[in-house]
Parts: sequence; C-alpha cells; structure tokens
Amino acid sequence: MDINGASAIVTGGAGGFGEATVRRLVAKGAKVVIADLHDERANALAKELGSSVQYVRTDITDEQNVIEAVNAAQNMAPLKVAVAVHGGMGGPGGGASRMVDRHGVPIALDAFRFSVEIYLIGHFTVISRAAAVMSQNEPDADGQRGVCIGTASIAGFEGQVGQVSYSAAKGGVIGMTLTAARDLGPAGIRVMTIAPGTFYTYAYGDIPIDQLNERFASLIPNPKRMGRADEYAQLAQQIVENDFLNGYTIRLDGAQRF
Repeated sequence: MDINGASAIVTGGAGGFGEATVRRLVAKGAKVVIADLHDERANALAKELGSSVQYVRTDITDEQNVIEAVNAAQNMAPLKVAVAVHGGMGGPGGGASRMVDRHGVPIALDAFRFSVEIYLIGHFTVISRAAAVMSQNEPDADGQRGVCIGTASIAGFEGQVGQVSYSAAKGGVIGMTLTAARDLGPAGIRVMTIAPGTFYTYAYGDIPIDQLNERFASLIPNPKRMGRADEYAQLAQQIVENDFLNGYTIRLDGAQRF
C-alpha cells in the first residue's frame, strides 16, 4: 500500500518504537499524528519533522481522546495507517506483581484492570476507531483502504513471573489479531501485530546501551544484543507496504524465549 500523501496515527508516537515508526512513515511521504502524553518529546519530534507531523495529546483510555486524534489525522489526509505502539515491551514494568505474593496477598484487582485497560482495551479502542474512519476511504487498485498494526510482546506467549496482568493483556492483543483481520477484511483493512522481545527504549532511562547489551547477551540467541527501535519501525513499514501480510502476529525477538 502506498502511503505517500496519506495520513497515519501512531499512539505512543513519542516513545522509542513510536518515534522510530513516525520517522519512517514521514520518510515515505505520510502525514502523521503523534498521539501521546509525553509533551516534551512529542513537541520536539513534531518541531523537528515539520508540517508533516502534528502532536495530539491523547489518553488512550479515553475514547473521545482517541476519536479526536483519529479525526485530526483524517483532517490532514485520508487515514490509511494506525499503529498502536503504546505499551510495547521495551524495559522493566508491565505491572510486575505476582498473582499472590509471599505473604498470601493477591494482586489488587485495580492493578490488573489498569494493565488490561491500557494494553488491551486501549489497543482495541485505537484500531477500532481508526478502522471506522479508514472504511470510508476510496479503495486502491488492490481493494485496500488501510492497515492497523498492534504491539503485543513475547510476554503474551510466555510471560515471566510477575507479569500475569501484562501477559493477559498482551495475549489478548495477539488473540484478537486474526479475528479483527477477518472482521475488517470486507472493508479492505488489514490487521497485524508485532510482538517484540527485549528492546532498548526510553523505558531504560539513562542506563548505557553497552551495559544493557552485556546484561541481556546471554538471553538473546542471535544477535546477542537488545533490539533497536528502528528494527520495530522497519517491520511496521514492511507490514504497511506488503498487502499480503494480514491476520498474524510476528515475533521480533532474536529467537529469545522468556
């Protein structure tokens, strides 16, 4: 699918995966809405990339916020790409709590709900509201109107200790991928998911990449380093451009297994 002159929305667009994806989409000629809550990084990225990018402050747990961001993209050009990057696994976090701790106290339901709200319901809100707008596009010569890309995690397949809520949410993203692709197929909209392994993103703060690569080298078979954000973005770009990629979750993990 050619996105030159089209628009895209990237939730979490000021984060590691998101920023790299925004850059690649702009380089392909798309106009992009950065939907995020990190004002400083988002404004700096929008200023750097110029008129092709607009920052729309967006809380993905607020449906109206999401709709406003989607509409902002559509107002720039026909919306053809939605990338839900928020909540991608890049560093520590993901609600690290055992289901029952050593003192016999179960995980708080509010904590579980929070993870599901962000990582699963937020994902569904983004792709469903974006797809509704895409469905009104004129189809291209191949009958395509748009593509939605979600971000899961290899924790959605084999979560580690303390990741029960995160794994449940990301497993839900993986689980809905094929069904969503089938639902949206008649409208000419594809749905794909990327499940990253251990990547270097802003989540690791100021820890030098060399130290982190050394720490994780024994856990990642090949290449023996953390993933780079642009490798996620490269795959997202390939999904956008290859119309026969549909209804599947691609692991991007260097053969890592948790």
